[in-house]
Amino acid sequence: MTLPAPEPGLVINYAYLWHYEHETGREEGRKDRPSAIVLCVEGEAAGTTVVTVLPITHVAPKNPDEGVAVPAAVKRHLGLDDAPSWIMVSEGNEFVWPGYDLRRRRKDGSYSYGFLPPRFFDRVVKAFVALHEARKSRTVPRD
Repeated sequence: MTLPAPEPGLVINYAYLWHYEHETGREEGRKDRPSAIVLCVEGEAAGTTVVTVLPITHVAPKNPDEGVAVPAAVKRHLGLDDAPSWIMVSEGNEFVWPGYDLRRRRKDGSYSYGFLPPRFFDRVVKAFVALHEARKSRTVPRD
């Protein structure tokens, strides 16, 4: 499988490092999980792209503003399981693409699940930006 180009809305398989894990000194995520790219910017080094990803989890957020529920139709579209899931908009990981933590999926060997539908992706981005502007979000640097 070829490496996909990083694009906002793409859901990748990624070894996500939670902020609380980072604070305890961990450097590696405990498990691979679907994570949505929400931001891609040109890196300082020529030809590099810095991406920010948000994790998709089965654990409901403690505060409803910290996550966006993933509709069942979107989960089916991405090939995810039927259990309720949320995209956490209160934290993210930032890294230079492709980074060390991008993982192949076991089923088909690809790195991605596909793209979030545009209207749903817009909801996620608005929720992420709102928390960022309120200074209620955190980003863990992974490089």
